[in-house]
Amino acid sequence: MDRRSTLKLIGGGAALAALGACAAPQGADIIDVASGNPNFSTLVAAIQAAGLVDTLRSEGPFTVFAPTNDAFAALPAGTVESLLLPENKDQLVNILTYHVVRGQITAGDVLGTQQSVVTLQGGVLAVDGTVGKVGTGVTVNGANVVQADVFATNGVIHAIDQVLLPE
Repeated sequence: MDRRSTLKLIGGGAALAALGACAAPQGADIIDVASGNPNFSTLVAAIQAAGLVDTLRSEGPFTVFAPTNDAFAALPAGTVESLLLPENKDQLVNILTYHVVRGQITAGDVLGTQQSVVTLQGGVLAVDGTVGKVGTGVTVNGANVVQADVFATNGVIHAIDQVLLPE
């Protein structure tokens, strides 16, 4: 499937993102890369609780808009702990799959454009690569991409500063 076939022009977004490419260790998939980054420890725990490890280890490619630990910490007190309970697994899966898109989308693919992308959850994210004075930043549903293009063998991770909640 051509990743570009899922992209459509839309409006939206704000804020400047820091962009920096990182290479994954040889053979490191999305789970390996996220597990090796201390800024994603809450995300990794949530992925494990949701039973999504095998999905994100599969061939892909995937694009993951990965909330940092600080993004999870900004949620109301007790939210993360509640989501990690077994009885809330369906809600957790719904939220986490809202952060994942089929296909590999790099910062270079979106800089200077506004696009919508369909998530594994079925929702649509507004990706805005026109923010900043010269269109050098990227936002996703208003969340800032704080680190872009963290490559894995089966896709790419973009760290974001907010947890995205499906409507």
